[in-house]
Amino acid sequence: MTIQWFPGHMAKARREVTEKLKFIDVVIELLDARIPLASRNPMIDDLVSHKPRLILLNKADLADPAVTSSWKAYFEEKGATVLSINAQNGKGTEKIPNACKVLAKPIIEKMVSKGMKPRAIRAMILGIPNVGKSTLINRLASKRTAQVGDRPGVTKRQQWIKVGTDLELLDTPGILWPKFEDQVIGYRLAATGAIKDELLDFQDIALFLLNYLKDYYPNLIQERYKLEEVPEEGLALFDEIGKKRGCLLAGGYVDYDKAAEIILREMRSGTLGRISLERPEALAGEEAK
Repeated sequence: MTIQWFPGHMAKARREVTEKLKFIDVVIELLDARIPLASRNPMIDDLVSHKPRLILLNKADLADPAVTSSWKAYFEEKGATVLSINAQNGKGTEKIPNACKVLAKPIIEKMVSKGMKPRAIRAMILGIPNVGKSTLINRLASKRTAQVGDRPGVTKRQQWIKVGTDLELLDTPGILWPKFEDQVIGYRLAATGAIKDELLDFQDIALFLLNYLKDYYPNLIQERYKLEEVPEEGLALFDEIGKKRGCLLAGGYVDYDKAAEIILREMRSGTLGRISLERPEALAGEEAK
């Protein structure tokens, strides 16, 4: 299955981001802590490379904490300012305004040296669909200012939101890139809910996920689905879970559509446990090759 999704409003958003950058002091890049690289849009590097950047690893409550710590160290080694947060309950978000203040300090000092009155720091929030931008903005602003939805692509326009007196946020629609060079990226995005489900083959995504989980989180799979042992082959594991959950058709055949929906829902909600689908050490191995 080839996964692509680049609605027209995303192309427009990319143009608007470029136009608004001249008004921005700090770029806040929001990533999914479970898939920090897959949820990074490579176009953003080209667009905002000249701006101070704060990286937020959101949904950290759903990710493997040890792996998230490794990712935080990975980005910090590259000179980035990084925070792991949970926009849903607010954990870690209280550190964001001060982090922006530190990053924007040279800009504000330059204004003061020219005799200008310091103003609120202007930050732009960028991220792929369904990564939690609107939830984060509402959390920071302590009110429902940004439209929130449980599906990707809810935010379609830009809007300014005040956070106290020292910070102003510019929300933007989620932007994916036109073509995934590596289809594994598409599968990871699909597994975490960043791509509209209507465009996906759930069986394909679930099988991809199971092949990963049996290698890295067999204990979580075994415990959740009450398995005596975890099969070495992904399809065999798919069968076992389908049978355990009663996803059966006439004749005792497994209803893979129903089983796949259960597996993906429980992965996305954290019911399976805290899972990360990318690891820095795997990236290091690929770069070494």
